[in-house]
Amino acid sequence: MEDRVVVTGMGVCAPNGIGLPEFERALQKGKSGIEFHSELEELKFSCQVAGKPNVDRIYLNKYFTKVQLKDLNATGVVYGVIAGTDAWEDAGLEQNMENPDWDSGVVFGTGILGVDKFREAIYQVDAGNVRRLGSTSVVQTMASGISAYLGGKLGCGNMVTTNSSACSTGTEAILMGYDRIKSKKATRMLVGSCSDSGPYVWGGFDAMRILPRNYNQNPKQASRPMSTTASGFVPGSGAGALVLESLESAKTRGAKIYAELLGGSVNSGGQRNGGSMTAPNSEAIVRCIQDAVAEAGIHPNQIDVINGHLTATSKDATEIDNWSKALKRSGADFPYINSFKGFFGHCLAAAGSIECVGALLQFRSKQIFGNLNCEDLHPEIEKKVDPSRIPQASLNIEPKIIAKASFGFGDVNTCLIFKSYTN
Repeated sequence: MEDRVVVTGMGVCAPNGIGLPEFERALQKGKSGIEFHSELEELKFSCQVAGKPNVDRIYLNKYFTKVQLKDLNATGVVYGVIAGTDAWEDAGLEQNMENPDWDSGVVFGTGILGVDKFREAIYQVDAGNVRRLGSTSVVQTMASGISAYLGGKLGCGNMVTTNSSACSTGTEAILMGYDRIKSKKATRMLVGSCSDSGPYVWGGFDAMRILPRNYNQNPKQASRPMSTTASGFVPGSGAGALVLESLESAKTRGAKIYAELLGGSVNSGGQRNGGSMTAPNSEAIVRCIQDAVAEAGIHPNQIDVINGHLTATSKDATEIDNWSKALKRSGADFPYINSFKGFFGHCLAAAGSIECVGALLQFRSKQIFGNLNCEDLHPEIEKKVDPSRIPQASLNIEPKIIAKASFGFGDVNTCLIFKSYTN
């Protein structure tokens, strides 16, 4: 028991649901959070649809002080603090108001943080209005602003830091927290990631012509993982958070347990042998998956469900092939596989953490959630996987072991193995 790591709390701020109940219902029922954004049309984006959490109805005073709310203009920080605070509360933990909690830390990643605030600051400086920047501009634009907000709010006295590995950021943060607890340097770690929303984050991807252009009038159909008609990823944003804890601590305080994290792996393809800044090295992905399985101490045949990276691009078929090679499973023997990007797009640095929350909710609901918009399965995928393993709607099947992977720009990879908790 002393070296096992479990998940005792979760929080989420996603385009299709804020908070676990709403998010879980959306995944169960196939509710999309992707919408048309007139701002993108006005700015002449080719892709004018995106996934963005609706925080307008959230009472932000629960999450920020009046001072912090003044001039707050960093969407990623807002999403991350909502998800992180909710996860802490969900774990039954209190905010330490007097002394630091030396046993609790934070690893909360991001890609680009506070881009709107940074733009505002540039205009103020260029206009000679430095004094109008306000006292919060620095913490809203520094990458570690999100972990600093959460660490200060919760009183965490252990390691409080931020990681950044493109689309692999969230899953990597979870593995970093796991390693911290496994090495007995911490008892609890709040882990996760967030991503800003808006045209200044999404514009570069639109310029790369890797976003779908033909669904501006039909946004719910735009994100099509594993589909023949997939034409690029839909940009998204938000945050996901998990509380990792030693099993000993969780049992001592009687905490509920969502799952056990058996282990994981992180690597890079070195941008060699087919790998590049924007494309993965297949050998590296196979190695990453196999190393995660070995670290978890399981047999590949024990994996019931894969929650893939699967971004709705031409690389989806390659990813499926890599999973098949790594696990040596295909056809009807292939695990069930789903991608949540059909529900809310590709949330960039927040993708891995939001999707991990969704993956683990399958344990609680005793279901395997379905896929959206892949009724026209890509023929290369169908050659490897029996269509029955790619459900179009939620299945009432209770998973025992789930593999979750994320692959990011820069040819970086992370794979995690979660197990339904048993004493």
